[in-house]
Amino acid sequence: MRPHVDQRQAQVLALVRARGSVRVADLAQELGVSPVTLRRDIEAMAARGEIRRMHGVISRVEGGRAGGAPAARESAPAPAGAGASVEDGAGAAGLVIGMVVPTTEYYYADVVRGAREVVEARGARLTVGLTRYLPGEDRTQADRLLSTGADGLLLTPNWDAGSPGPGEGAWTAELPVATVLVERWAPPGHPAAALDRVASDHAHGAATAVQHLVERGHRRVALASRATPTTPRLRAGYEAAVAALGLEPAPPWPAAGPDPLSDAELFARMLEYLCEAVTAGGVSAALIHSDTDAIMLIPRLQARGVRVPEDLAVITYDDEVAGLADVPLSAVAPAKREVGARAAGLLLDRLPAAGGGPADGRGGGQGRGEGPRQHVELLPRLTIRS
Repeated sequence: MRPHVDQRQAQVLALVRARGSVRVADLAQELGVSPVTLRRDIEAMAARGEIRRMHGVISRVEGGRAGGAPAARESAPAPAGAGASVEDGAGAAGLVIGMVVPTTEYYYADVVRGAREVVEARGARLTVGLTRYLPGEDRTQADRLLSTGADGLLLTPNWDAGSPGPGEGAWTAELPVATVLVERWAPPGHPAAALDRVASDHAHGAATAVQHLVERGHRRVALASRATPTTPRLRAGYEAAVAALGLEPAPPWPAAGPDPLSDAELFARMLEYLCEAVTAGGVSAALIHSDTDAIMLIPRLQARGVRVPEDLAVITYDDEVAGLADVPLSAVAPAKREVGARAAGLLLDRLPAAGGGPADGRGGGQGRGEGPRQHVELLPRLTIRS
């Protein structure tokens, strides 16, 4: 039986502390886990300051973490756009910033890291609440962080489509402290639309991938993505690019049935869609969300007679592990660390004790003397790996 994730991460930490540094490939083999699984562990542990990571190697944090306290951090330039007051050092000394995220692994490891760097650079402390996408857990964690003294909140609600559904999410605008949405958005008219927010422009990222594939001569491009909070914006950007570039339409994505599908069934549906799109639908390229799905799909596509990239050129979305594939994959990378940094800087600038404008005590309000609310979208970057 494989050890629980906490046990596995404890093993990693013990080995790194004992040896000083270790190659990731060697460690994956020693622990009997896949490189993808180990990469997720490393991302989470690095975000917590337990280890340092470099290209293909992880090492211990010199000085260690005593009693569970955060490890000392080497001085480094603050992320761009984190706010001019980062240079003020302890301008936010004593403040506590609460951050509610689904996980500190995979995508959100870098988001949390960016927020933590800015919060600590300004003398404040970051505390994290995890939801694991459980229904209602986002509000539970927000209330818990507030009860323990959080002065402001960075909030990623569990909105399935990345934005609130009918009757959902109004509570986010009624919180008693300044609140910034992170990687989430709300439509005009929804109470949460009045909140500050910082997010990746996933629509632009998808469009960038399509445009690159067209420049490589492809005229029929598919999008393959399970239903995630990122998917609606990806599909909007993909469809806009297909229309703007005058491309031939790919076969439609299969409609959801009345019953929820298991992960295995969802993966099988993605595989069948791509096989059919290539063999019968004339598709020659695809944007696949996410990296892990793409890495698992490619050998199965090839086993079904679909050669990658000869029959199907692939770009992945997220760029978490795309470079670790047998043949490194081109990928669109949202500016995850920068999203966290911008959100943290924006939130601190809203707090009076950190030098921000007067607060009115409600997350969705705007205190007298504050600047206008901000909706910040950061453009993802396409990395080509040949």
